[in-house]
Amino acid sequence: MTESDFDVVIIGAGAAGLYALHRVRGLGLSAKVFEKGDGVGGTWYWNRYPGARCDVESWDYCYTFSEELEQEWEWTERFPTQPELERYFNHVADRFDLRRDIEFDTRVEQARFDDELSCWIVRTSEGETVSARFVISATGCLSEVNMPRFKGADTFEGQQIHTARWPKGGMDVTGMRVGVIGTGSTGVQAIPQLAKQAEQLFVFQRTPQFAIPARNRPLDDDKLEELKHNYRERWALKRANPVGMGRHPPEVSSALEVDEATRTRVLEDSWALGGPGFARTFDDVMTNAESNQLTAQFVRDKIKDKVDNPDVAYALLEIDHPLGARRLIVEIDYFETYNRLNVTLVDVATNPITEVTPQGLRTAEGSYDLDLIVYATGFDGMTGALLAMDIQGVGGLALRDKWANGAGAYLGLVASGFPNLFMITGPGSPAVFSNVIFSIEQHVDWITGCLAHMLDHGLDRIDSDPRAEAEWTRQVQEIAAQSIVGKTDSWWTGANIAGKPKGVTFYLGGTHTYAAVCDQIAAKGYEGFTFRAANRPARS
Repeated sequence: MTESDFDVVIIGAGAAGLYALHRVRGLGLSAKVFEKGDGVGGTWYWNRYPGARCDVESWDYCYTFSEELEQEWEWTERFPTQPELERYFNHVADRFDLRRDIEFDTRVEQARFDDELSCWIVRTSEGETVSARFVISATGCLSEVNMPRFKGADTFEGQQIHTARWPKGGMDVTGMRVGVIGTGSTGVQAIPQLAKQAEQLFVFQRTPQFAIPARNRPLDDDKLEELKHNYRERWALKRANPVGMGRHPPEVSSALEVDEATRTRVLEDSWALGGPGFARTFDDVMTNAESNQLTAQFVRDKIKDKVDNPDVAYALLEIDHPLGARRLIVEIDYFETYNRLNVTLVDVATNPITEVTPQGLRTAEGSYDLDLIVYATGFDGMTGALLAMDIQGVGGLALRDKWANGAGAYLGLVASGFPNLFMITGPGSPAVFSNVIFSIEQHVDWITGCLAHMLDHGLDRIDSDPRAEAEWTRQVQEIAAQSIVGKTDSWWTGANIAGKPKGVTFYLGGTHTYAAVCDQIAAKGYEGFTFRAANRPARS
């Protein structure tokens, strides 16, 4: 075997890529990161639309690997905005001197495994070709933009933009007639902000959504002191929490085990606290239909109280899925925005968009003159970024062909037939159904622990056993079948992408259970993985 250019190539310089680079360096391995943007931050580099903020509390959405980093960084709000998160990841990149190994404005176009040389050949958008013993994909679960193709879109005389491609300098929509297509998490965040500037705002809603108030607030000195004092305690809570959040277990296990007065009190307390934790008000909200229905009706009643126009309220409340079956959205003044005179809700489920015209949009029932069309239409989730690259494994097998009927990888980490390719938050891991940055750390720690094992034992190739991969995928699907998650079409099931196989591809058994399984497998000599000895001595 000839020596490769790098020990490791990492794809992406978001939260996952930065931490992976830091840990790989700690093993004494050479690494190169390729990042298609001109800065770090991943999601928080690209998503600059008005109102963009994380829906996980700042004190949970941060790295835990460095106590010094925890103590020196000070968050300003409960739910951090995009600019604050981008500053955070830039601080991390600078503090740990990561930029010198990152090549910006460079997209990986192809990664091909050379079986004879036992390394990956990586080709970039800049015409560069490098080899690496290992590739770590840190491309993110939500990074490949989903841009709908409406008839006549190329004829529109105004501006069109996807929320994930919002310009760095922002966009002044003062006096504009703006149309927003999509009312998922992004739309719910952007719509209230755009409504404050636009002359007229038309919201084109296909799927009404449950949304919980954020109850966002600035963090005062007392709260910051408490956070810094309790970071380690909160870390232990994250480890025990099924979605990796630093929260205590719910007060009541089931909405059905208490009387109506107690249930209402518990729901009111959870509503007053706000945030995505509302979905965990009771332990069985995600598994028991009756408990879910009681909780969902409580939310519907709260939303109805916020909207003045009964017809608009009805359109916002025609929710056809259980609470939590789609991503539970956190909102700030979203429903109240529909009380503004300059905001119009258009139901495109019953009145679908038929085409884009030079002047705006046309639906089955009318036309709307617009100056700006905003596509809040989300992403090709979980697998989109991986399949946007030409990834070829052993024998030239294309990853898109392997996953043609559904994506899966052993533990979400390694897909059989693609040796030495590690995926961070890949299909088969908790991924988006967790505090992603906490899952990222767990993945990177496991991957670098595995690399250390290989170095110590003189191993140069790791792959997953197809039988172990199939069994893990079966477990992922079996657990999903017991949950309300995936019981309706959404990006969680891939239903937003034409031709994509439908199904939940992330592990719903809990991040705590998943981490324990990963640890057990490692302790058993990486059971379910196959290795090949290197033509080089083990490190001493």
